[in-house]
Amino acid sequence: MLLPAVVLVAIYSYGSMAGVVIAFQKFIPAKGMFGDQKWVGLQNFVTLFSMPNIWPVIRNTIIIALCKMVAGVIIPVVFALLLNELRSVLTKRIFQTMVYLPHFLSWVILSGILINLLSPREGFVNILLSKFGIEPIFFLGKPNVFPATMVVSDIWKTFGFGSVIYLAALTSINPALYEAAVIDGANRWRQTWHITLPGISSIIVLMSVLGLANILNGGFDQIYNMYSPVVYSTGDILDTFVFRLGIEQAQYSLSTAAGLFKSAVSLIFIIVSYYLADKLTGYRVF
Repeated sequence: MLLPAVVLVAIYSYGSMAGVVIAFQKFIPAKGMFGDQKWVGLQNFVTLFSMPNIWPVIRNTIIIALCKMVAGVIIPVVFALLLNELRSVLTKRIFQTMVYLPHFLSWVILSGILINLLSPREGFVNILLSKFGIEPIFFLGKPNVFPATMVVSDIWKTFGFGSVIYLAALTSINPALYEAAVIDGANRWRQTWHITLPGISSIIVLMSVLGLANILNGGFDQIYNMYSPVVYSTGDILDTFVFRLGIEQAQYSLSTAAGLFKSAVSLIFIIVSYYLADKLTGYRVF
């Protein structure tokens, strides 16, 4: 049963690593990856980091990924706590279904929905804002608004499914603690602050620490489907930058060098995140 999965991983995850050599070559596609290519050492990396837009791209990637990581922990925790307070099972199921649904839709579908909703002229959001006397906002066309739009829309898509982890963690808290708190006169807020949050604190820390591994993943699918040259200054991330270099401009050596740089930095963060997870929460992969 495992053989098909092992074969796929071997081909697409490990076999493709051979292409890393392109980052150290002046690659000419006609000669093939293992043909008589000219080796240039680290020249592609020097050229890459000499490009005027590479540092803004790295900055955008880190800012967007950090905001997603922080909000991606806080919002699901708050939602799980609020959902846990509902006593009606039917109401709880309705809310769960409503917030889980976006997770199962691709960004291709959601981006089309959001482009229509956020349209400055005919979008529902701007029509609603106009009712309160607020001028239309070009959410996907203003450089200073675009990153926040990406963060909010990503949280809208993922927070419901992310809250499942915290809802599961809530079930592990001993009910006797709440009974003792009620006897002592603690209200719901005190019970949440002194029992619920400490009870799931290890899971919160673990998810926060493991999120470090995605510090350079700004979300290619989401941003590529909604960005435009107008917002490159604040919305262009490493993944979209590599895509344009390699696929649109055919600069294979530079795009491979950029991808290798991202992979190397991500590997460092993965090692650090698992080390911190082990030290802070006792979590180990093996």
